[in-house]
Amino acid sequence: MSQIEPVRAYAATEKSGSLQPFEFTPEALAPEHVEIAVDYCGICHSDLSVLDEEWGASRFPLVPGHEIVGRVVALGAQAKRLQVGDVVGVGWFASSCMACGECLDGDQHLCGQTQGTIMGRHGGFAQRVQCHWAWAVPLPADVSPAAAGPLFCGGITVFNPLVQFGIRPTDRVGVVGVGGLGHMALQFLAKWGCEVTAFSSSEAKADEARRLGAHRVVSSRDKGDLKALARSLDFILVTVNVDLDWSAYLAALKPHGRLHFVGAVLEPLNVRAFNLIGGQKSISGSPVGAPATMAKMLEFCARHRIAPWVEEFGMSEVNDALDHLRAGKARYRIVLKNDFS
Repeated sequence: MSQIEPVRAYAATEKSGSLQPFEFTPEALAPEHVEIAVDYCGICHSDLSVLDEEWGASRFPLVPGHEIVGRVVALGAQAKRLQVGDVVGVGWFASSCMACGECLDGDQHLCGQTQGTIMGRHGGFAQRVQCHWAWAVPLPADVSPAAAGPLFCGGITVFNPLVQFGIRPTDRVGVVGVGGLGHMALQFLAKWGCEVTAFSSSEAKADEARRLGAHRVVSSRDKGDLKALARSLDFILVTVNVDLDWSAYLAALKPHGRLHFVGAVLEPLNVRAFNLIGGQKSISGSPVGAPATMAKMLEFCARHRIAPWVEEFGMSEVNDALDHLRAGKARYRIVLKNDFS
């Protein structure tokens, strides 16, 4: 049996701690898993949530990073579809059971036995990672590896609802928040053919929102602007994690309209049942998407030249990059480049 080589990484040893050089010995490669040499890894707000133990399931030492792009360097004996050298991406999930009803229906992201890439295992701020072959999604040649990492979490999170709810090119849609998630949603929806309204609390982002594809930009806190949109939108995608006047957004929906959450708003939604009943409206939410949906998203990005707006740091600058994100200065996603010597 060949010796398993240790992996160099950056890890936090305590809640909200800075990341320090760290080395660990990975598990032997499972039969259906692949090993990936990390070239780039995005930083997501979920990495901060896990580092800060906001969800109560963090395990230290913790190697964050779940927006991974790299090259397959080893295949388990039962791994399929991939070959050594393939450029692939890995997102929030590293595996699912592949046997339950959800997995067999193609909803692997809803499997009750999914394993998160950074939940109970070491993530992508490292030289190498492992995952089930199905969750390593090949990158099209026309998608840049340097910018693709955020697509595998933030990108698929906002793309998945377009597929799940059959959004049509003739629909009028709104995106609440022009940030890490919202800036990708604007690009997707504009190329989808929709008329797109961006809701933002920052006037400084108005011009950028239009460059990203918004046909108009509305203040997310101006009740008058919201009232003027009454019964005009088919679908509103909420990408923020702050509490807003959700009744006002419901009023902006047409009958049969949907208010959909992908941002993790922590407060309970203060909505009266009559705001839904009168127009037969819906409130819903979704996580990331299944591997097949990720592949569709990547094909769509390649066809329409869609890419996240990223700022690149070396992986050795990870603490500076995290501080940059915490300060709300990222425009709009951060990607770490592997610079292990």
